[in-house]
Amino acid sequence: QVQLEESGGGSVEIGGSLKLSCVASTDIFDVCDMGWYRQPLGKPHFVVSTIRIDGTTDYAASVKGRFTLSRDNDKKTMYLQMNDLKSDDTAVYYCSTRRCLNPNINARGPGTQVTVSS
Repeated sequence: QVQLEESGGGSVEIGGSLKLSCVASTDIFDVCDMGWYRQPLGKPHFVVSTIRIDGTTDYAASVKGRFTLSRDNDKKTMYLQMNDLKSDDTAVYYCSTRRCLNPNINARGPGTQVTVSS
């Protein structure tokens, strides 16, 4: 089963930037849409951004224009560049598979904490 691991979280001031990384244990970017989602403490999770197999991306309205999702297939790594961070961006961020050509593939990383404060 594929394993995912996030890194790059931390504490940053409002208006700052962070870049999250998600490393996959196997080559899955050509068989799975991938996504980042976040879960603030005590609140439900929601999808922040998705990158499809063909490389096209979608963003939640609340992060559009501030976050950029990209990937490096050779490095089996997906990135989330987050700029102009706001306090509402504080959450645990997870990378995960979304829709895969093989429906048996389903993976999510352990998460990385992002804290934005004044």
